[in-house]
This record gives sequence, structure tokens and C-alpha cells, in this order.
Amino acid sequence: MNSPPPLDRPSEDPVPSARPEHPGAPREVRELQLLNRLSQLLERSLDLSEMLPPFLEALASHMGLGHGTLTLLNRKTGDIFIEVAHGVSDDEARRGRYRLGEGITGRVVESGEPAVIPKLSQSDLFLDRTGRRRTLPDGGEISFLCVPVRAGNETLGALSVDRPYVEGDQLEEDLRLLQIVCTMLAQAVKIRRTAEEERERLREENERLRAELKDRFRPSNIVGNSHEMQEVYDQIATVSASNTSVLILGETGTGKELVAQAIHYNSERSPGPFVKVHCAALPESLIESELFGHVKGAFTGALQDRKGRFELADGGTIFLDEVGEIPQNIQIKLLRVLQEREFERVGGAQTLKVDVRVIAATNKDLSAEASQGGFREDLFYRLSVFPIHVPALRKRRSDIVLLADYFIERYSQANRRNVRRLSSAAIDMLMSYHWPGNVRELESCIERAVLVAEDDVIHPYHLPPTLQTADGGSALSATDSLKYRVEAFERDIIRDALKSARGNMAAAARTLQTTQRIIAYKVGKFGINPKEY
Repeated sequence: MNSPPPLDRPSEDPVPSARPEHPGAPREVRELQLLNRLSQLLERSLDLSEMLPPFLEALASHMGLGHGTLTLLNRKTGDIFIEVAHGVSDDEARRGRYRLGEGITGRVVESGEPAVIPKLSQSDLFLDRTGRRRTLPDGGEISFLCVPVRAGNETLGALSVDRPYVEGDQLEEDLRLLQIVCTMLAQAVKIRRTAEEERERLREENERLRAELKDRFRPSNIVGNSHEMQEVYDQIATVSASNTSVLILGETGTGKELVAQAIHYNSERSPGPFVKVHCAALPESLIESELFGHVKGAFTGALQDRKGRFELADGGTIFLDEVGEIPQNIQIKLLRVLQEREFERVGGAQTLKVDVRVIAATNKDLSAEASQGGFREDLFYRLSVFPIHVPALRKRRSDIVLLADYFIERYSQANRRNVRRLSSAAIDMLMSYHWPGNVRELESCIERAVLVAEDDVIHPYHLPPTLQTADGGSALSATDSLKYRVEAFERDIIRDALKSARGNMAAAARTLQTTQRIIAYKVGKFGINPKEY
């Protein structure tokens, strides 16, 4: 009595052979051999990228397939894309994308029901996104089968194959086999999709946290959206997490102290003190005592022990503004504190240790001074481990109006005024001025304008005389005629009214208590485009 052909057993090879062991065996036996081989592949790995290529290869060898693809549904976007393919190039696979209900694959995924197309040449539903073909090179017909991959009541994707057309019940048998195969694949596909969705969720969460961090490191005490300031915010974000010494460079009035505060209050040292030292304001005879403290009797007037700024900043940050003004004999002690974190008080013998982060600022070119001997090179290198350059206001003109609006709100509240905005002409004047005093000068200009403004709008004549010179960018000069000045004033108030009315000339006319016809005439006369507002 002949025994039935043996079933496949796991081989010692890393990947089971794709060939049927008994090509002449009955169909049922060959199917069992295939299913056994596929189950071995599933046991080896549930990673689709590793398991599916030999999986489809085994399926293609058994069924004589020309092409085979596994498509997966992205639940978030509704896109159906090819995860892995047999007999399809990478470029062709990238083109194989569908929407729910689109083509044969889209309909199968949407309905959860299989589709069998005996002859592709006779089907209008086959989109041929991958550029396969509808017939064989010899003109023979191709059959197409697409089976949903389902987990419970949910369709995860579809397995589609094509093969040469044959008469008889072959397609029904192939469909039955593919449905079994899809049932086997469902768990692996579900795990893969869950992993992909989790990876996507983590990526989005990571982007969200990065955005939050960016907002966090864009301190509320600094105003500006310009590209130049975004670079400063990025540098603050980078250096805040460390204890590195920082050297802040920039002209007077650019806001170097605000950057120092942002670094401190967004670092792990934020619970500790933030101690400021304006080095240029301290007499040379007192700067050493101010920085390092002194003991009783160290010099005339030293009636008791006194802690210096470094001791007061222990556990926090010390900000040395205008550090380039420190005398060279003090620079040596400062270098020691930076390197060893220790010092002695003036007149004292006890060595004190401190845990202090040093942030320095200067409007000088310390690099040039160090090379010329005006500043110690070794101290310069210790201070400038992480330099941050704060741009001048004229380099970030897109922030001028934003800063002006911020100061208007601030000083209106402080002085109980109802000033709300700048007129268009005032904006033009601010934008054309060269701002030698930077943000500090702009703040002073707006504070003055808020105090002298009669209504809720700041006009050019409310701004300081320095901005109303020809160099300051005003349209008026001392030699302009009365007619020209009146027309300039008319143009400004009409532009302001249109700005308030968002370009509506009828509303602007009501605001100015005149007719729409007059406003239309003036708009044409002065070349004003209401659509701009």
C-alpha cells in the first residue's frame, strides 16, 4: 500500500525553497505543501519587508503568476499603496497608488469582496497603474484576481495576482487558495500596519514636541518673526540645554540682555539666580570686589565681609554685559573662574568654589581686540565657546512694525492711553529710518508717540524730529509747499481710513464724514489702491 506523499518540513535553509517538492503530485497535496511553506515563512518573521518577497515568490512559483502585489490601506489618508510586489519594478510599484473605490483594487478594498477578471483585455476597470500589460506577448489572455486581506470586519489591503488565462475551474480554485493565503497574511499585515501607524504617530508627536520646544525657546520677552531672529531662537534652543559659556554679540540696543535671560530661564538653571553685571558701569577700582567679593578690612571702607556677584550667582547664571570693558588684571581672575570654577575674595585667602554658568555680551569686536592685545586671547576663547549674534534692527526690518505694535500696547496700558495703531505714513517712516539705536531707540520713539498722540492713531508728526528729516525717510521737508503738505496729509488720512475699513470706500467716507464720490475722486488723484487694504 502506497503511503501519501510526505508534507514539507522546515528546511535548514534561511528561506524555504519556492519550488514545489512534488510538481507531479495532486493539486490538493501541492496546495498543502505551499501553505506549509508559507506558514514557515510567517513563523520566521512577521516583518513584511523581510517575509513577503519569498512569500510572493513561493506563491508565484506554485500558481504560475506573472505579477503579484500586496497593497495596504492607509486609514488616515485613504490611499492604497503597494507594500511589496513580485514581477514589478520599484518605479512601477511607486506608480501603483489608488483611492478607495478606484479601479479593481480600490473597489475590492472598499467593498471587502474579491474580484476575478477572467480576461483583462475585456475589462474597463483595470487601470494598469504599474504598466503591466493586458495581454501576453503572444497575444494570449491574462486573468486578474484581487482578494481582500481582512482582519475581522476590517479590510487592511488586498492581494492581487495575474496569470495566463486557462479554461475551466482554474480561476475558482486559485481564488479559493488566495483567500486562504490572505487569511494567513492578515495577522502579519495588521501588525505591520499597527507598527506603521505607531511610527507615524510618534513622528507627528515628535514634530509637535519640536514645535512646542521651538515656541518654548522663543521667549515672550523677545519680539520678532524675521528669519534673522529665527536663527537666534534656534541657537537659544541649542545652547540652553547645556552649561556652555555663551558670548552674545551685537550693537547697543539690540536686546543682548533679553537673549541672556532667555537662555537662563529656558535652561535647567532657571530655578537658580540670574545675576547681571554691567561691566562698563563699574569703576575699575571696584569691579574686582563687585565680581568676587571682599573680606572685612581688605581696603578702606570694607567694614564687613561681602559676597561678590559670582557667589550670588551660585547654582544659576551670571551675565557679564559689556565684558570687553573688564581691565586685563581682572581678566586673569575671570579666566580662572571659567576654567576652575574657583576664586578668592579680595583680601581673602580662602578659595571658594562656585557652580555658575557665564554668559557675556559685548558690542565690540573682541576677536580683533584679542588679536591686537586689547583683550586676553585665552579668555576670549573661553567666553566665545558658543557665540550668538543678535542682528541690528535695520537687518530685520520685517520686525519693525511688530515691535512698534508691541510697544504701543505696552505704553498705552502703562500710561492709560487709548492709542492702538500706527498710520500708514508713520509705518513708512519707521521702515525707512536707519535705526542707529536699534530696538532701544524704537522703544523710546513709540513711548514718546503714545504720550503725544491725540487719538488712537500715531501719525508721522507724533514721531521724534530725528525720524522726520529727509534722511529719516519722511515725505515732507522744510522746503515743501503748503499745497504739497496738505495733499500729503489728505493722502495719509485717506489711507488710514481705508485701512480701518479694509478697503471699503463707503465705510471710509462715513469715517471721514464725507461722500463716497469725494473719496473715490481723492483715491484716483493720489493713486491709492483700496484693494491693498
